[in-house]
Amino acid sequence: MPIVLRCHRGLGPAVEGTALVADDNFSARYDLDRKTGVFSRPAHKLFGESYVDKILVLKTAKGGVASAWMLREMQQLKITPLALVFNTVNPILAQGAAFGDLTMVDRFVDGDITTLIKTGDKVRIEPDEGVLTILDE
Repeated sequence: MPIVLRCHRGLGPAVEGTALVADDNFSARYDLDRKTGVFSRPAHKLFGESYVDKILVLKTAKGGVASAWMLREMQQLKITPLALVFNTVNPILAQGAAFGDLTMVDRFVDGDITTLIKTGDKVRIEPDEGVLTILDE
């Protein structure tokens, strides 16, 4: 049976895909290689993993204004995650997701999203509804 998780209304179109999850934070500028599509900061828990076309599930966003244009550049290069899912997100990354036309949701009422979803789970995000569904295998 699918598991439905409620969150704050988000940004972007509804998407469905495979989750890539870590109990870690996220910086578009410092954690990602925007040309190869992998996590490039050695200390990040997803180091070496491809983020392309994955639904990234992480604790929170960090970083400044460079994240906004970096997400836009990634979208133009077609080397982006399918969606960004956080426990909390800062206004800068929300702006970046909007500028980069990426789906993003945060503030889940059911608890820490990095413990509710596992890497490999198939999920559907409906940002306008504030809903993330973990689908049956």
